Parts: sequence; structure tokens; C-alpha cells
Amino acid sequence: MTAIKHALQRDIFTPNDERLLSIVNVCKAGKKKKNCFLCATVTTERPVQVKMVKVKKSDKGDFYKRQIAWLLRDLAVVDAKDAIKENPEFDLHFEKIYKWVASSTAEKNAFISCIWKLNQRYLRKKIDFVNVSSQLLEESVPSGENQSVTGGDEEVVDVYQELNAREEQDIEIMMEGCECAISNAEAFAERLSRELQVLDGANIQSIMASEKQVNILMKLLDEALKEVDQIELKLSSYEEMLQSVKEQMDQISESNHLIHLSNTNNVKLLSEIEFLVNHMDLAKGHIKALQEGDLASSRGIEACTNAADALLQCMNVALRPGHDMLLAVKQQQQRFSDLREQFARRLASHLNNVFVQQGHDQSSTLAQHSVELALPNHHPFHRDLLRYAKLMEWLKSTDYGKYEGLTKNYMDYLSRLYEREIKDFFEVAKIKMTGTTKESKKFATLPRKESAVKQETESLHGSSGKLTGSTSSLNKLSVQSSGNRRSQSSSLLDMGNMSASDLDVADRTKFDKIFEQVLSELEPLCLAEQDFISKFFKLQQHQSMPGTMTEAEDLDGGPFSRQHNAGVPLPVSSEKDMIRQMMIKIFRCIEPELNNLIALGDKIDSFNSLYMLVKMSHHVWTAQNVDPASFLSTTLGNVLVTVKRNFDKCISNQIRQMEEVKISKKSKVGILPFVAEFEEFAGLAESIFKNAERRGDLDKAYTKLIRGVFVNVEKVANESQKTPRDVVMMENFHHIFATLSRLKISCLEAEKKEAKQKYTDHLQSYVIYSLGQPLEKLNHFFEGVEARVAQGIREEEVSYQLAFNKQELRKVIKEYPGKEVKKGLDNLYKKVDKHLCEEENLLQVVWHSMQDEFIRQYKHFEGLIARCYPGSGVTMEFTIQDILDYCSSIAQSH
Repeated sequence: MTAIKHALQRDIFTPNDERLLSIVNVCKAGKKKKNCFLCATVTTERPVQVKMVKVKKSDKGDFYKRQIAWLLRDLAVVDAKDAIKENPEFDLHFEKIYKWVASSTAEKNAFISCIWKLNQRYLRKKIDFVNVSSQLLEESVPSGENQSVTGGDEEVVDVYQELNAREEQDIEIMMEGCECAISNAEAFAERLSRELQVLDGANIQSIMASEKQVNILMKLLDEALKEVDQIELKLSSYEEMLQSVKEQMDQISESNHLIHLSNTNNVKLLSEIEFLVNHMDLAKGHIKALQEGDLASSRGIEACTNAADALLQCMNVALRPGHDMLLAVKQQQQRFSDLREQFARRLASHLNNVFVQQGHDQSSTLAQHSVELALPNHHPFHRDLLRYAKLMEWLKSTDYGKYEGLTKNYMDYLSRLYEREIKDFFEVAKIKMTGTTKESKKFATLPRKESAVKQETESLHGSSGKLTGSTSSLNKLSVQSSGNRRSQSSSLLDMGNMSASDLDVADRTKFDKIFEQVLSELEPLCLAEQDFISKFFKLQQHQSMPGTMTEAEDLDGGPFSRQHNAGVPLPVSSEKDMIRQMMIKIFRCIEPELNNLIALGDKIDSFNSLYMLVKMSHHVWTAQNVDPASFLSTTLGNVLVTVKRNFDKCISNQIRQMEEVKISKKSKVGILPFVAEFEEFAGLAESIFKNAERRGDLDKAYTKLIRGVFVNVEKVANESQKTPRDVVMMENFHHIFATLSRLKISCLEAEKKEAKQKYTDHLQSYVIYSLGQPLEKLNHFFEGVEARVAQGIREEEVSYQLAFNKQELRKVIKEYPGKEVKKGLDNLYKKVDKHLCEEENLLQVVWHSMQDEFIRQYKHFEGLIARCYPGSGVTMEFTIQDILDYCSSIAQSH
């Protein structure tokens, strides 16, 4: 341990100007035994600092390192665990309790003893030693003496007082006066003792000689005590005087505090009064504007708007606690409430009159639009009403009941006005579609009433009946007109039993333009009204302002059939629903009128469903890009569903009428009507649906129609009696293939290939069937030859058969001279000409195929002759060139 102690002193503490006094080898209690050393040290410089340092051996094991240090003054308790039995465990209580186990009880006791001595010597604050044997603790440590601070180490803590310069000088002089001061310390000490005794005696004599001065000093002390008593008496009197002054000053201070408190209260009271006066005082000009302001002029509207805002600010001022209990505040609030109620009633009445008057002025302009396909412009009406937008916002936030009533009245007046305008507009559109002028006289002039506004309002209620009657008469007219036209034919494309061949491109283009103009007029009308409603009724404002709200009346399931809480703003989705419900109420006639117009267009010509599907899809797409949930988008979407149903019904009827087609038993079939009409349908559809949004619908219709055409062409071909089945299939599928090749419909590429294949197959079948065996006996002869070869007879040995020798072959060949062959081909050409129709122009194609088939048979016969009758010199009486000449001359002669 001594070696470790010297090593620690040398390596760790000497460089830090510290001396190591005690050391103990310890490990932490309850953990793996990682040994370390606790060291008690003091600094060599003053003031002395006593520390406890934890030192641990490095991981490599070749040197020690300092881990942590504690000041001894921070140590509160030393717990030795057991004062009687030997126990190596002990605790040191710093800010944290450290539990240690010493390597031996002796080391622990020596270390604790050193700590106790350092505490006694250097610290004023005493450490509590618990469970420590009294033998280890010294009762006292004499001050100023050198003493051991370690239990087993002879190293001493030297405590000395340094001599000053004068003391050093006196000692040097004294030592110079004695020759043996250095060589003989005992002689020097005896000399110093003798001199000390001489000095003590002199000192005693001096004290005895000074008794007289002591007596004088005592007298002076008695006199000083008397003076002190007098001074104390004066101080007591002064203290009594000061006490009375203190009481007076306390009274003055309390008085000043009360004055200060009063001033503070007055300032606060003035502030409260100024607050109420500044925030709850409405100018006389504003009061006059609210009571008598002109709501018809722009200047008066502006003044009323400013006054209403000022009133709202006064009513919405945030009162401080207690203000609402003041009588003046209650009276002022009641006055504001009366003003608000009075102005709200006056504003609502005026706006109702404006709605009625505007409706009257608007209805007087209907005559100039009645004969034109145009809707009246409501922009001036909107512009005039938008001047009241801020007042409507004020009314919405202060009196929701009146705001709600105005909204209902606006919808009532405008719905009747718009219903009349839209019905007249659609009547003109229907007349222009049907091309009749008889009914247009009804719209040359419209009745104008010069009565009061109330009478005009009543006239708006009764306008729908007249228009309904007009609509029914127009529908009857259109049905009669279409009935006359559809009696001419039974086209498969006519959904309303009307012939498409009777309608030219100009009529369809006219319908397309009229329908597009109808949608183009309705769209800006709805958008303008929706924008006006949003701005005028402030349905896009989300401010929260208190006001009086009541339960609204039920407006046919409208947006106001629920209760509204005062001061609670509607969410965005609710306000959008309110706008949409108002638009539905105002424009409730648009959707049925559009459906009636669509039905009329469908009756006129089922092809119109194509135009309507494209136009309506485009307008729906445009409206959804602006606002998918708007009234216009929803309404056009609903109408688009109707148009799509009509389109699907048109396709279904075409397929149904394909299935019901009947053919004449006495005439050629030719190109079937539904095949020609599919070509017409596809050509028109491709021109209409070019770059259209609903191309997918057309592709689905194409697929259904072409399947129907394929199935019913085969059905008609099977039922045909006059025309061969292969001719019906060949001609019609050739026509379908030509149509699909010309139109280049991408979704029908597979059907185009199928049509071509069917055309080719049936052409070949018809050629083989019609041509048959033009050299019948020769065919029978060579069939027998082929049968013998099939039985195993070699080809060159067939001529030895009696029935198939060279003489029999020559007899059969002589029966078919060139003239007979040409005559047979001419009869065949006439037969084919009777079967084929002129419009498809397939006669030459079929004739050329028959020519090729005849030549193929001829070459087959020649091959059999060459193989079975080699060297016989037998040949046909006509050549291939003769066949080509016969076919060419026959084709040119017809």
C-alpha cells in the first residue's frame, strides 16, 4: 500500500500541488468488484482545501487516472455501518449517497479517522459520524500544534505562523549577541530563559509602579459611565419625541395613500366613462340615416350602409365586467336594438318593393326577346341590387329572420320571372326546330300590364298555365309534322319512326346550332345568377357576428328549413348547399324544359340524340371544371343522363328493327337497308363525335350495332329464297368492309377483319357453287379415274381399264367443243348477273373469280391426262387462252 501511495503522490497529486494523507482500496457495494482508491488530500497552498479523490487504474493497467473529486465540506454523513463488529462497508453522504466496501476493516478505520481529524482541523461545519467507534474519534485537536492526521502514516500536517520581517530582524540580532546560539543550543536556551525571567521581574515592578495611574484611570472610567447615563437619558427623550413624530408621519402617509387611491379611482372611472361614450355613442347623422335615410339613391344607400356599420360596432362592443349592470348602458342598448329593428324592417320592406319593381321592369322587356332565340339580360337588375349587398350582409348578421324572408321573397319573384322567360325561350327554340311559323305569331307580342307592382306580381303567378297550353299545342304540331314525314319509310335509325333519308345535312346542322344556342344562352344566365346570389346574399362570407336569428319557413326542402343559431357562421359546404338550393328554386323549370326539348328533337330525328349527347357532354364537362357541385353542373348532368338514355334507346331500337326486318320473296335482296343505314350512322357519328368527350359511348354503340348487323345479315341470308345465301353474305359483308375501311374506326378493327374474311369466304363459296361442273361428263369421267387411283391402281395403268381407256376419253372430250363451252359460260354469266345487285358492283369480281376457278379445273384435267395417259396425244378441244377470250367477250357483250 505504501508503494501505491507514493506512486499516487508522485503521478497524480504532486502535479496538482496536493498532498495525499490517507488512502483506502474500495469497490462499489452490490456490483462487480472493480477496485479503485479513495484518497484524502489537502492543497499545499493557502487557503487549504481538503478533498476526497477517487482514483482508478487505467484499462491497460500501466498507470492510474483521476476520476472524480469531492470537497470535504460537501460531505454530510459518514456511516460506518457497525460500531462494534468489524465491517468493511461504509457510506459517504454527499449530494448523492456512495456505498463502498473496503479491502480491509483496518484500512476503512484508518480512512475514517483521517476524515474525522481533517474535519476537526479545517472545517467549521462538522460532519456526522454514524456507527463509528469512539476509539477512532479524538475528542479534540489542539490548535497550533503539529499533529498526525492519518491513522497509520507518520506524515504530519505542519501548522505554523510565519514570522514577519521585524520578528526575523530581532531574532537575528539576538542570535548575533550570543556566540553559542548556533553551536550550543542548550546554553542559548538557558540564556534566553534568564533574560526572560529578568524581563518578567521588570514587568511586575512596572505594573506595581503604575498603581496611581490605574486609580486615575478608574476615576476617569466612573466619570465616563456617568456621561453615558446622561446620554442614555437624552436618547430616551429623543426616542419619545421621535415616536410621536412617527405617529404623525403614519397618519400623513395613510392620508396620502387615501388621496392616491381616490385619484386612481377617479382616473379609472374617467377611463370607463370615456370608453362607454366613445364606443356606445352613435352620431346623430347615423341615427337620422337609419330612421329616414333614402334607400333609393346611391348617396342614401351609402349613408345607410355607414350608419348600419356604426350601429353594429356599437352593439358588438365588448363590454367590460359590470357595464351591463349600468342603467345608462341598458338604456343605450335598448335604443340600439330599437334602431336596428326599425331599420331592418324598413330595409326589408324596401328590398321587397325593389324585387317586385325589378320583376315588373324585366317582364316588360320580354316582348323584344320573344321572337329571338335569346334570353333577356339581367345584368342591370343585378347591378342595381348589388348596391344593397353590404346592407344585406348587415341584415344577415343582425336579423337573420328578415334576411331569410327576403331570400324567400327573392326566390319567389325571380322563379316566376325566370319561368316565364325560359318557357318563352324554349317555345321559340321548339318552333325553330320544327320549322313551323304558324305558332310564332303567338310570340310576336306579349301582353304588357301597366298596373301597379302588386298586379304584376299576381300576373307572374298565372303565367305558367298559358305557357303550358302553348307547349302542348306545339308538341301536337311537332308530332303531326313528324308523323307525315315518317310515313314515307321505315328506317331502322328512326327512333320516332321517321325516315332518316328524308332529312338532309342542313336540317341536322340547323338542329345542332339551335341546341347549342339554347345551352349557350342558359349557361351564362345560370352562372350570372349564381354569382349574383353569392355576392348579394353574402353566401361566401364566413364572418361570425351576433344577431337575431329565427327558424325559417319551409321552402320546399330549401336551404332555410332549419334553425340557425345567432352568431354561428355557416360552414362552406352549407353555404354552397344554400346557393345550389336557391338556384334549384329559381330555375326549377330548366330541367323539365330541357327534357321536353330533347324529347322533341328525338321525335324529329333520332340522329339528333348524337348531336345532343356531344353538346351536352361538352357543356357538362365545362361546368364541372368550374364547380362540380354547382346547380348548372348538376342540372346539365341530370339532363345528360336523359340524353344518354335516348341514345342507348336509339341503338337498341336499331338492333330491334334489324331483327324485325322482312325481305321480299320475289325480288333480289341486295344491300340490306340496315347495312346501308349503319354506314350512314357511322359516317354521321364520326363527324359529330370528332374530338368529343363521350367517344367511349359511341364505341360501345358501334360494338352493339356491328354485332347486330353481322347477326341479322346472316339471318336474312338464311331466310332468302330468291337470292342465294352466299350472295347476300358476300355483298353485304363487302359493303361493311368497305365502310369500315373508309371510316377507319379504331374500335372496329377486329370487325373489319372479320367482315373481310366473311366476304372472301362467301365469294369463294358462291363461285364454287355457281360454277359447279361446267364439263359435267368430263368431271364424272375423271372422278372415276381418281377413284381407281385411290383404290391402288397406278396412274399410268388407268388407261388399261376398259371404262377409262383412251377411246372413252376422246369420246367425252369431243362432247365439249369450244362453242359449247362458250355457250355454257354465257348462261352462267347471265345467272350470276341476276343474283347480284347493281349498287355493290361485284359482278366483274365474281366473274373473274369464276374464270380463275374454271381455269383451275381445266389445269387439273390436263394434269390427270398427262399423268394417266402419257404419250396418248389426247388434249382438250379448247385451251386456257380460249377460256380467257370467252370470258372477256362475254363480259364485254353484257
